[in-house]
Amino acid sequence: MNNNTIRKTIREQRRQLSHEQRLQASISISEAIVHSSLFMRAKHIAFYLSNDGEIDISPVFQTAWQRGKLCYLPVLNPYGKKLSFALYTPESVMRNNRYGIPEPVVNKRALLSPQQLNLVLTPLVAFDSNGNRIGMGGGYYDRSFAFLRRQQNYKQPRLCGTGFSFQQVDHIQQQKWDVPLLGVYTDEGFKA
Repeated sequence: MNNNTIRKTIREQRRQLSHEQRLQASISISEAIVHSSLFMRAKHIAFYLSNDGEIDISPVFQTAWQRGKLCYLPVLNPYGKKLSFALYTPESVMRNNRYGIPEPVVNKRALLSPQQLNLVLTPLVAFDSNGNRIGMGGGYYDRSFAFLRRQQNYKQPRLCGTGFSFQQVDHIQQQKWDVPLLGVYTDEGFKA
């Protein structure tokens, strides 16, 4: 299957999950994240708010805040298809972006660049065992983290996907602009 067919098929499967299936997966994945060494060592962590059936990792926020970690959410850059990251707290004022996804409202000088993060938890539609990922098709994460492709053994930030185990496919056709993941947190554990 080509990437567009994979995207369409997996998104449909994801939408058909029951509330109970989503809740159980959310709990499992959130537990895997907070007990991982990547999470424990990170100070600046990028999250996302689930949309279109993506796995909900919001239970991780409370643990992160309790442990003194700084949580960030992606903010669409108005000057191109890239992301910046805004600090997110329980008091954050939110506004929907052009896709209807809530973003913190902050002064643009307060935004963090992708290079300043330690760990990035990314949503995905599909992934394979080689670290390839299919997102929603906008290319925001690949453009924002393109600098990682130019580094041989990058250390920061660590890009990790989150998803249901059924979202793993045999092979994703890699594009030259794709930025690979270190691994994916799933309801069956961390898949590197």
